[in-house]
Amino acid sequence: MRNFADLIKTLDSTNKTTIKVEALTQYFLQASPEDKVWTIAILSHRRPSRPVNTTLLRLWANELANIPMWLFEESYHIVGDLAETIALIIPTTKEYSDKSLTEFLQEIIALKKKTEEEKKAYLQLNWLALNYYERFVFTKLITGSFRVGVSQKLMTRALSKAENVDEDILAYKLMGNWDPNKITFQELILDEKSSDYLSKPYPFYLAYPIEGEVGNLGNSDEWSIEHKWDGIRSQTIIREDEIFVWSRGEELVTDKYPEFQSLLGIVPNGTVIDAEILAFPNGEIGTFNDLQKRIGRKTISAKLLETNPVILKAYDILEWEGRDIRNQTYEYRRKILEKLVEDVKDKNLPFYLSERDTITSWDEVAAERMLAREKRSEGLMIKRTNSTYQVGRKKGDWWKWKLEPLVIDAVLTYAMRGSGRRSNLFTDYTFALWQENEVGEKELVTFAKAYSGLTDAEFRKVDDFIKKNTLEKFGPVRSVTPQLVFEIGFEGIALSKRHKSGVATRFPRILRWRQDKKIAEANTIEDLKSMII
Repeated sequence: MRNFADLIKTLDSTNKTTIKVEALTQYFLQASPEDKVWTIAILSHRRPSRPVNTTLLRLWANELANIPMWLFEESYHIVGDLAETIALIIPTTKEYSDKSLTEFLQEIIALKKKTEEEKKAYLQLNWLALNYYERFVFTKLITGSFRVGVSQKLMTRALSKAENVDEDILAYKLMGNWDPNKITFQELILDEKSSDYLSKPYPFYLAYPIEGEVGNLGNSDEWSIEHKWDGIRSQTIIREDEIFVWSRGEELVTDKYPEFQSLLGIVPNGTVIDAEILAFPNGEIGTFNDLQKRIGRKTISAKLLETNPVILKAYDILEWEGRDIRNQTYEYRRKILEKLVEDVKDKNLPFYLSERDTITSWDEVAAERMLAREKRSEGLMIKRTNSTYQVGRKKGDWWKWKLEPLVIDAVLTYAMRGSGRRSNLFTDYTFALWQENEVGEKELVTFAKAYSGLTDAEFRKVDDFIKKNTLEKFGPVRSVTPQLVFEIGFEGIALSKRHKSGVATRFPRILRWRQDKKIAEANTIEDLKSMII
């Protein structure tokens, strides 16, 4: 554990990629095979589930610290992170633990089935046997919310250097539904097994946002365009009469979308399709809000399948007739995909082609982009016709040109402290718009939360205003005198019964502080609803 905690401390203390990769490389060269597997799992978001709720963690840590609970809570609000607060308030002792990362994680997994008294004894014993940073990392693992500023790509690069295995091969090996508690490092990284191939997806190729003028990409006749659909990026794999559906987040979601079983026996074995899962109510593309009614459901009822069907909107094919064709050109792959969709179009499958257009001018591309919301997309994908299908986010061949966000002026009404380096500032905001109530009076109704978009200097000014203009406190939340107006941008909008405003916005964020506007000039809920297409 000490070596792993030292690694996390190094990773957290720098923004330099070279330092992070070197620290990871050295760790992989020295760590035990078991700890390597768990480190890979943690850094690729395969963490054990939380064995203890946060209320109990607070109580038991506070008991060791021997301070009033109100002081613990105030400290937590200032620090902004529960694990860090616990690590700070518990006194460091002369006790010492030489247990490995693997031993700790196996104990944490076993802890879930223990009694409360056993959990309390285990936590307090280990908190006292660890130094500050070990205690912080240990508690992060307990809470199940372990996050560190390292992408899986950086981790893969370091692992490649340490083990002398090609990065792309490693990226492929780390995809899929493997269990760090059951697989060895030899099996995960070093061995080649044909049985692993059956359900494994390929690493996704990701686009870069357009920077500057789209015409800077060069000759338009070297490119094709497609719409950038607002759903769940996925790979659908059909091999040996089985189907596997993976999300881009490396989650196996086959059971969530039973309608895709109809592809079996019609789409040939040895096929992997890169597609977007989209809501398809009433035979047309729905909103992301429609899709959310399917996301996270443990069981998919017949009624839900009827009212909220989904489709695959396919835009690439990565494997055909059992052959990996990612090294073929986009043009070559598209022709295979287009013929496949054409061949099965009379089979009544939830399988549609994401149409592409060859282009003659960038003005034509700009005009098509303006139709995106009407077509229920986020903008355009611009792909070089002779490009191969690569791994990860790489500049040059695939670009995304999203629409400018929808914009509305809203009033700040509530605030919470931020996290990390902003944990001492109020930076998480709730915004409201005007609406007439039953007696004809105008009132502010909350509609969205946002916590990004201002400069550090602006955050400090708003924080100062909030502290001087707090009306009420609700735990960590403060209600604020309605006085500040902000321009809020968001990607999409839909009616929603779950929200007080009756509207759900997608990816809300602060665009600018409208210091030139008074709250009477802020927009209304009706203005917001008028943006729904």
